[in-house]
Amino acid sequence: MPLHPEIARFVATLPHEDPDPLDPVAMRADEEAHVPPIQERHPVRHVTDLIAPTLAGEVPVRIYNDTDADVGGVIVYFHGGAFFLGSLNTHDHVARQLATASGLRVISVGYRLAPEHAFPAALDDSVGVVEWIIEQGAAVGWDGGTLAVVGDSAGGTIATVVAALLHDRGVDAITHQVLFYPSLDLDLDPQRYPSMVENATGYGLETAGLAPFNAIYLGSGADPLDPRVSPIKRDDLSGLPPAIIMTGEFDPMRDEGELYARRLQDAGVPTTLHRYEGAGHGFVQHFSWIPEYAATFAEAGAFLRESR
Repeated sequence: MPLHPEIARFVATLPHEDPDPLDPVAMRADEEAHVPPIQERHPVRHVTDLIAPTLAGEVPVRIYNDTDADVGGVIVYFHGGAFFLGSLNTHDHVARQLATASGLRVISVGYRLAPEHAFPAALDDSVGVVEWIIEQGAAVGWDGGTLAVVGDSAGGTIATVVAALLHDRGVDAITHQVLFYPSLDLDLDPQRYPSMVENATGYGLETAGLAPFNAIYLGSGADPLDPRVSPIKRDDLSGLPPAIIMTGEFDPMRDEGELYARRLQDAGVPTTLHRYEGAGHGFVQHFSWIPEYAATFAEAGAFLRESR
């Protein structure tokens, strides 16, 4: 099917001239300026900001609970943004919808961003928050059951890397992975995946734009051949948590997400793959108000419930 008409209308408003050099500070400020006020966001019963003490330092987290239960299963959510954009605020709406759709407590992680914080600061923060949840248990609302890592785009990278790093340490408390259009191969070759060619232009995120975005993270010390940076490079995927991976039909990064899903399946990891038709990259963050893509939250919630 063609690009969804609502997305197509938005893409048509984007500038076509060559962009100026990326300015992370200005881009973050622009993102924050577009965050709707609290009263216009999806309502959730309980939202609390905390600081998680970790071995990497203090990490801000935001906890969402749309039930009145004191403890339950937990989603640890990592926002997208190419490792240099995004915040607890810019992805607040995603965490809210996840809390309602899943019935689980969502702990959103405000990990440190490149280039100010060199690799692997974001991973250290993210692993540290999961370790904090495991160690604190009921004190932070986790009942010892479901512990899912969830992320969109770069947050999907972080989610699956956190699961892999903890697995390698013999910590298998993570029960699920939910990856929305994850960025899994920063070893960029525009010809490696057909989707990089098929969806190179005209769908929002363009293939030519990936290199300058990735350069900010790679310039902070991240090696694209390192499986902690490009999870597709990991040799052994066995033993990782069951996963659901959702990709967009018109996303240049579609095929790397779908290859990762197949590799998980080949390694014996129960994995569901769902390609959302008519969608480009970022359809959960930017277009979840469209009913077809709001369904991602229900699908994630069902996966988490059915797999418990």
